[in-house]
Amino acid sequence: MSLYLFFGLIFTALLLWLSFKQLQKFRRHKLFLKPLAPESIQILENNVSIYSLLPEALKKELHGRINIFLNEKEFIGCAGLQISNEIRITIAGNACLLLLKRDKRCFPGFISILMYPDTYVAKEVKSDGMVESHEQSTRSGESWLRGPIVLSWADVMRGSLDPSDGHNVVLHEFAHKLDETNNSMNGLPVLRDSSHYAEWATVLSKEFDSLLIRVNRGTNSVIDAYGTVSPAEFFAVATESFFEKPAQMKAKLPELYQQLERFYNLDPAAWRS
Repeated sequence: MSLYLFFGLIFTALLLWLSFKQLQKFRRHKLFLKPLAPESIQILENNVSIYSLLPEALKKELHGRINIFLNEKEFIGCAGLQISNEIRITIAGNACLLLLKRDKRCFPGFISILMYPDTYVAKEVKSDGMVESHEQSTRSGESWLRGPIVLSWADVMRGSLDPSDGHNVVLHEFAHKLDETNNSMNGLPVLRDSSHYAEWATVLSKEFDSLLIRVNRGTNSVIDAYGTVSPAEFFAVATESFFEKPAQMKAKLPELYQQLERFYNLDPAAWRS
């Protein structure tokens, strides 16, 4: 192959990629402006309890992001579950809360959402040096690195119907997808500005250690104890509480609230005042 032909192919591939990106941007913008069907809005009002708390401008934005989400993600029913519009809108309505006030990209890096009717059993492999053990664990949801999200519909509804219990499996698992934008799940998503990283690391490390202390003392209340498992799980449960217990977090963990407020560019405590 001649050098001219090689560079010609590279140039053509680049043009095709840029054309795809422009087409994708145009399609997302068109979907963003498309009104959400009344029956879908009714599902949000019935099933997504946080929706009723949103200011009208954010509701409208959420509608557009739901359109993009449903266009780009695929739902797969497992264990006999039939995927309905109610399931799709309820999942999208919760997940897209995390995308408000962000660009129009929609959780890049994965497509499939596997839905079970209720909690499901998954194989778990644990390693201790040269010893590897295989166990069965019951789960309500999980997020695979650069892979699908798996959810239990019953657990989705339990979390979605209560806006203040601090438990929402959709927010939790999709927070992991934001976390992995830095190519690993470690509690450090891509932040809005490079100047934010030092303060993020300082505050979240301190709050993670504080959670460990509170859990050991039996005095924990705002963030689920599951956050002590790892920095990645801490970020996920902190996100749940940020949206579902914002007033408590803002009062008791103000530095953590400030970091999440800056990251999500939202102030959920103001929605409830």
